Amino acid sequence: MGYRYVVIGAGRQGVAAAYDLARHGEAERITLVDRDVAIARAGAERLNRLMGRHVANAAEGDASQPETLAPLLADADGLLSAASYRFNLGLSRLVIETKTHMVDLGGHTGIVREQLSLDRDAKRAGISLVPDCGMGPGMNVTLALAAMDLLDEAEEVRIYDGGLPQDPKPPWNYALFFSAEGLVNEYEGEAYFLRGGEVTPVPALADLEELEIPPLGKLEAFVTSGGLSTMPWTFAGKLRVLENKTLRYPGHAHLLQSLRTLGLFGREPIPMGDATVVPRDLLISLFDRSFSDPEVRDVCVMHVRARGRLDGRPTEAWVNLVDRYDPATGFRAMEKLTGWHAAIVLAHAVRGEIPPGATPIERALPGARFLAEAPARGWKVEWSIGPVA
Repeated sequence: MGYRYVVIGAGRQGVAAAYDLARHGEAERITLVDRDVAIARAGAERLNRLMGRHVANAAEGDASQPETLAPLLADADGLLSAASYRFNLGLSRLVIETKTHMVDLGGHTGIVREQLSLDRDAKRAGISLVPDCGMGPGMNVTLALAAMDLLDEAEEVRIYDGGLPQDPKPPWNYALFFSAEGLVNEYEGEAYFLRGGEVTPVPALADLEELEIPPLGKLEAFVTSGGLSTMPWTFAGKLRVLENKTLRYPGHAHLLQSLRTLGLFGREPIPMGDATVVPRDLLISLFDRSFSDPEVRDVCVMHVRARGRLDGRPTEAWVNLVDRYDPATGFRAMEKLTGWHAAIVLAHAVRGEIPPGATPIERALPGARFLAEAPARGWKVEWSIGPVA
């Protein structure tokens, strides 16, 4: 007998996560939930077609009203939230009441820390609650753990990750592979890194650098918010340096800086004729219009460099993962890396392989456990160890 899952949010990442649960999560039944039931039905039909069996069904539901979702969770083993991060705290409280394991795609470190404060309640309910799964934060943190495992003692960890179009078009050389709201959220605010062993806020779009990332060649990397989730607090005083930067084709950061200088990241309404407009809301709409293209094929890169000591010598270890759009299933690389990572964590939770409680992703999924899961999903994780240059 298999497990019963509920996936809230039947968009790109939600359907990809459901697919992985159906293939690798011993799913007996998966209920795809969305405010637009037509989207949920389309997702369920696609999943059943890909699996060649009836494993998914659709339901209407609104994550902004979590209490209305309780009946759907009454006999579910696990919930995966692919809804906006704004709703994950309410969903976390709901699953404690319904005693349902839960993971989510996160996106806001402050909300994640509030979810983790529910640890005692989650333990009493006997459930595992793991926020901030997905590509980044999520898999980037897991691969950082894998890189650290290659050393006897890690001192510095630098993570680079990004989703890019395989065929970039100037001037932006970018396409949208997740929500425009989530993208703008990454480009504003602050990230939290470790510098000198202490948690340090760093503004988004800062610390631009260029580097060679195989197999794509020269890319630029810069700070975006929220990429490390709670990892800096977990490793404060243990690592001297911990940072995460987003990868883009060269020139992208300069365009973003120009938009910020114009004030398009602002949240205060400004007058426009007889009406007012919130610049940030306008920017989200423009990004959604300009960067969305269902025909774009993507490539995702995750690259970690860890420095420390091995056998008493200064050593650098690196771990690299590259994934591309899959024409056989129609899933983009970002959908796979995001949805499948979350599905891996939820499957471990329902099997009892993650202890009850609210657990940060850097504690929930060890690097070695992820590496054991990767080949079944077609992921080739490369690694290397050598002396510090």
